[in-house]
Amino acid sequence: MLTIENKTTLPINIERLERIADNLTPREIDLTICDNNMIRQYNREYRHKDKPTDVLSFPVEGDFEHLPLGSIVISADYVIQLSQELGHTQEDELLLLFIHGLLHLLGYDHENDNGEMRAKEEALIQQFNLPKSLIIRMENH
Repeated sequence: MLTIENKTTLPINIERLERIADNLTPREIDLTICDNNMIRQYNREYRHKDKPTDVLSFPVEGDFEHLPLGSIVISADYVIQLSQELGHTQEDELLLLFIHGLLHLLGYDHENDNGEMRAKEEALIQQFNLPKSLIIRMENH
């Protein structure tokens, strides 16, 4: 189950988000779409980085099936900016950031693994028919 709070005017395709979530976990996920100011506050408070970012993940501690998996926060400002810079749709960018955040909730960590998270992202991009250009972008970051 996916609970979405869109604090912006960014259009979202709930069905595609739910399809991705349901494919990866039966647990509830909270998704918040906000602006750069709000995500900067979260980033400063929880990661001690005083700058906006594209996506943040907040997993629920412990493996309790009855509890939500966690929360994902995505900056609509980044969705718009990155989609324009990289030449794909805002919907595709939102889905990529959602996948990235969801994989973090599931325990993947690209900063400490040996490419497992990137490989999983690539497989999901292909599975959900997202542009192949998103794979190249991931490889360059």
